[in-house]
Amino acid sequence: MRTGELMGRARRLTARARGGRAVLGLAGPPGAGKSTLAEALVAGLCERYGADAAAYVPLDGFHLSNAQLDRLGLAARKGSPPTFDVHGYAALLRRLALEPDHDVYVPDFDRTLDEPVAARHVVRPGVRLVVTEGNYLACDLPGWPDARGSIDELWYVEASPEERRRRLVERQLAGGRTAGEAREWVRSNDMPNAEIVEASRTSACVKLSFHWSGH
Repeated sequence: MRTGELMGRARRLTARARGGRAVLGLAGPPGAGKSTLAEALVAGLCERYGADAAAYVPLDGFHLSNAQLDRLGLAARKGSPPTFDVHGYAALLRRLALEPDHDVYVPDFDRTLDEPVAARHVVRPGVRLVVTEGNYLACDLPGWPDARGSIDELWYVEASPEERRRRLVERQLAGGRTAGEAREWVRSNDMPNAEIVEASRTSACVKLSFHWSGH
């Protein structure tokens, strides 16, 4: 699907909120293009309808820190379901849905630091649509249905395994790994995580599943 089509559907979701705030979720495996699409939707909606049309809220800000991953023995499984503060993420989504009258600051993940960082984004009081994205939003693993409870509509973003693998290797190379290290990380970590996500593709909570054209 093309960005314009998806913007139209997102805008209709906002209209159904009847003056309130709607939350759109994007699920899908690592490397499918969820964050790029979320940012494109928010930028396009704000350009067309004004700065309060939409705001971006990434799940990646709820990665556990490297210190916590080391403590839990999960450093080699970074990005898997237990390496996120899913309850903190669910609490933030509830605030965004139920408390639209003040600024809400939102964390993000810094790939240069390889750590989550606080308050990189802000959702202002007048924002009509929150676009959030994360691998596991359609999964029924512990904590994720609670997060999903604040989402008005959930989409599943797909891409071929070959395309996802290429993007993921590029991501690891940009983060400083060697070519061999990047390929091994994707093989041993990202692709197993993708298998968990792909099992949720046909979940009843998914209202739209598509390959995004990238433009």
